[in-house]
Amino acid sequence: MYNNEPIFLQPVFQERIWGGQKLSTEFHYQIPYERTGEAWVISAHPHGPSVIMNGPLAGKTLVDAWKDHKELFNKDAGETGEYPLLIKILDAADDLSVQVHPNDEFAREVEGVPYGKTECWYVLSAEDGAELVYGHHAKTKEELVSMIDQGEWDRLLRRIKVKAGDFVYVPSGTIHAIGRGIVILETQQSSDITYRVYDYDRTDATGKKRELHLERAKQVTTVPHQDAVLEQTETVNGGLVEKKLVEEQYFTVSHWQVDGQANCKMTADYLQVSVIEGKAVLTIAGQSFDVKKGSQFILPHGVREYQLEGKAECIVSHE
Repeated sequence: MYNNEPIFLQPVFQERIWGGQKLSTEFHYQIPYERTGEAWVISAHPHGPSVIMNGPLAGKTLVDAWKDHKELFNKDAGETGEYPLLIKILDAADDLSVQVHPNDEFAREVEGVPYGKTECWYVLSAEDGAELVYGHHAKTKEELVSMIDQGEWDRLLRRIKVKAGDFVYVPSGTIHAIGRGIVILETQQSSDITYRVYDYDRTDATGKKRELHLERAKQVTTVPHQDAVLEQTETVNGGLVEKKLVEEQYFTVSHWQVDGQANCKMTADYLQVSVIEGKAVLTIAGQSFDVKKGSQFILPHGVREYQLEGKAECIVSHE
């Protein structure tokens, strides 16, 4: 088993009512839909598992690798549990629905799935004046319920402006929505549980409004809203500047700026890497691999040291 080579992954695309064409124009992916909203770029979720592109596991999914080759991730062969993280790129050509996600306990007890959903967003591009919904203004649960029942969305929803390079941490229980004109890379728990609060009264191709999940949303929303306070640190290693964006319970996420050459050591059991700009050469044990914007790969546990050379930006994550 190739435990000392990168595992390159093929994105899985998802059609969304709010999607567009930027996954093609900005990342040169061959997208299958006119409204392609999401690329699940590193995924072992049953609704869209990534396919491995290289090595002896080529053609298998990341689910297969996680199940049958635990050594790639420094897990015991008999260890149970699903792959913990899911990486997506989202193109919001229109506003996403306002939504909220449950925590692990609620997801297990009510939905029968292993994970709730805490997530974070790195803004890849944003049109002038682009906004997110992030949090709410209700001071008590009673006030939250009243504002939702009365449809007082302008009073309830808290909006923030964003630009390329911004980072937003979204714990479970946070009301949120990505606004139109924004492309993000999302790192999240491997969960697809969403409670939709408000959808701008949109209808699908059949004229039906999408389902809302108001009662469960009321149950899981954190009141009052609290902004996360993150301690972000920066380290320099030759031609690599690493900015740690978040280090919390479910994941650690960093931004890498490569400009030149860097000799690196593995600092986690395995690393998930998304190249978001530029190109570089990744060298492991004398073997070189070209990576560029849009490349998605995992550095497995057997990699101890590696070299990066080029000019590129990456978002890197691990458990």
